[in-house]
Amino acid sequence: MAKTDNSTRYRVKPGSKVELQQHDPGYDNGYTKGSPEVEEKLARDLDRICEWQEKLYAESKQALLIVLQGMDASGKDGTISHVMRGLNPQGCAVASFKVPTPQELAHDFLWRIHQKTPARGQIAVFNRSHYEDVLAVRVRKLVPQAVWKARYDQINDFESMLTQNGTRIVKLFLHISREEQKKRLQKRLEDPKKHWKYSPVDDQDSRLWNRYVTAYEEALSRCSMEAAPWYVIPADRKWYRNLAVAEIVEQTLAEMKPQWPQRPEAPAEGGEHV
Repeated sequence: MAKTDNSTRYRVKPGSKVELQQHDPGYDNGYTKGSPEVEEKLARDLDRICEWQEKLYAESKQALLIVLQGMDASGKDGTISHVMRGLNPQGCAVASFKVPTPQELAHDFLWRIHQKTPARGQIAVFNRSHYEDVLAVRVRKLVPQAVWKARYDQINDFESMLTQNGTRIVKLFLHISREEQKKRLQKRLEDPKKHWKYSPVDDQDSRLWNRYVTAYEEALSRCSMEAAPWYVIPADRKWYRNLAVAEIVEQTLAEMKPQWPQRPEAPAEGGEHV
């Protein structure tokens, strides 16, 4: 089977309407788990990501923001640990957005987000993000409809401002099936090493699956822009999820084309020394 380019296959075209039932969460693009082809491609993309990061850091003119969203147990933590593992921590930071603190609630919903966006030369990875304010907030009815509906345009304006100031944004929705989610949540109960991941809120959100699907479909449809696209990543197969994400991140950095800075001019011989 011919392989397709993940950077275009999963991208949500601006202005298009997303229907998640049209996206197969178990899709593997013709690859085979554990095959030399998969291992070599993943290793190659991870090496390239590290090379691009070094240039990005040295150049210090651009930044990359990677947003990870998905249903509970979709693999946000796993994606970070497997795809971002080789990055230099001096130039990369991970921010996890949980329930807002009282101080954060006293500000606009983007206040806490903006503080975690990457500086020039840096890569930032968001584990959940500002999109929670049109997802969980909407589904759980934490604010009036008029409030969360206005946030789509506010998010687009915010992301447009970031991109105009040198931050490239790539947004990845990790798409799993309801059946796969149930399996993963059950493992959290059965495996002592995963008990810490379990929360009663997971069970509540699982029962709200259809509402979350509707909320995600609208967010993906309304907030995928040319400069800040959404990608719907098949995530039932963890190994393929990692392969697809690594390819998209590598190609995004390649498009940014960070360059090694030129060597500074040496001071003129006999010049004044301070």
